[in-house]
Amino acid sequence: MSDLANLDYLRRVNRAIDHVVVHLNEPLPLEVVAKVANFSPFHFHRVFKVVVGETLHDFVTRLRLERALTLLSRPEPPNLTEVALECGFASSSDFSRSFKAHYGVPPSRFELPAYREERRAQLSAVIPGGHLRSRLPAGANPDGFVAQVRALPPRRVAYVRVFRPYEGNGALEAIDRLMRWAEPLGLADGQWLGYQWDDPEVVPLEQCRYDVGLEVPATATLGEGLQDLLFPAMQVAELELRGDAGLELRALDWLYTTWLPSSGFSPDHQPCFEAWIGRPFAHGTAHFELRLHLPVVRTSPE
Repeated sequence: MSDLANLDYLRRVNRAIDHVVVHLNEPLPLEVVAKVANFSPFHFHRVFKVVVGETLHDFVTRLRLERALTLLSRPEPPNLTEVALECGFASSSDFSRSFKAHYGVPPSRFELPAYREERRAQLSAVIPGGHLRSRLPAGANPDGFVAQVRALPPRRVAYVRVFRPYEGNGALEAIDRLMRWAEPLGLADGQWLGYQWDDPEVVPLEQCRYDVGLEVPATATLGEGLQDLLFPAMQVAELELRGDAGLELRALDWLYTTWLPSSGFSPDHQPCFEAWIGRPFAHGTAHFELRLHLPVVRTSPE
């Protein structure tokens, strides 16, 4: 298969992945998702498995279960029926059956804190200096973090998706590819974003996906191999960070364990964004200057 054909197949499979993520709480029959990717169901089943490494059914089920784990990780988690319906299962019993088939035990017996700590240890091992980092306890704020809730307008984002982002230089190569397209068009100094739909404390690192994105005008024509996604208007909790990866991970701990429980907000079903200050990695790979944007929805009256 030619490189151009490979790029086209990857673009179409990514379009299907985007559709699945946005519509995860809805029925997702093969025929519908294949049509989004402009494949026949017969060919799409095979192409999707080659590109992603899983069948569409296994991929959808896994994402639903991982979203369920994220919901159950909240300080005040929903009940199992609410989790099941929010994640696209027909009922709590359907959810429990799928959960036990995937994780070996029903949700009520799953040791979620231990599972997250195991995944966190794996993440720490691949992040520079990660072995020196422990989880920031609830209520602790040694860095003096202050979150500000902001309203963001709808945005069109051109992106390059990186599979297995914790291995090799995939993210840097994605930035370079997006930069080569954006520079001649005068777009390279726009708002750069990094985001992943997967929580690495829930999802095995080899199954995580990371998008390198750049906000672009509605009229911009995308370069070869690039894709775009329209993000709706949203509210975000914003934290400005200037430091290393450890600082960013402490900020995420603080947002989820200390700020969120008393904020009157809960996380929205959107990824947590790294909104770079200037161009990405302008100060090298050990020092970051960015704003964390955690999408949130209000759960209590102001």
